[in-house]
Amino acid sequence: MRITRNGSQPSAPGPADYFTGTVRLDSPFKGEEPARIGGAIVTFEPGARTAWHTHPLGQTLIVTGGLGWAQREGGAKEEIRPGDIVWFAPHEKHWHGATATTAMTHVAIAEALDGKVVDWMEKVSDEQYA
Repeated sequence: MRITRNGSQPSAPGPADYFTGTVRLDSPFKGEEPARIGGAIVTFEPGARTAWHTHPLGQTLIVTGGLGWAQREGGAKEEIRPGDIVWFAPHEKHWHGATATTAMTHVAIAEALDGKVVDWMEKVSDEQYA
C-alpha cells in the first residue's frame, strides 16, 4: 500500500501546447507496472479548456467542483456539474473545460496503451468554445 499525502506534490500549470487559459494540474497519480491507470486532478479557471484530444483506451472524468463543458467531435457541447461522471470512448475526439464564467475541477482518469495515454490535437477555437 502507498499513501500519497495531500499537498506532498507540487501543482503544475497545464502546458500551453495542450490547454487554453489558466489550468492547474494537481497530485497526478500513476499505477506501477503492470497497472496502466493514471490521472490527475485538473482545475480550469473560467474560459480555460483542453485542446481536442483522444485516449487510446478511453477517459473518465469525475467532476468535483464548479461548472464545465465537455464536447465530443460531432456532438453538442454538454454542461457538466459536480457529481457528474463523463466517459469518452477509446479514440473519441473530445475536449473539456470550464464555462466562460465559472471555474471547474475534475479528476481525469485514463489507461496507457503501449505507454501512451493521450493523443493531443489542435486547440479548441474561440468560435468552437463559444
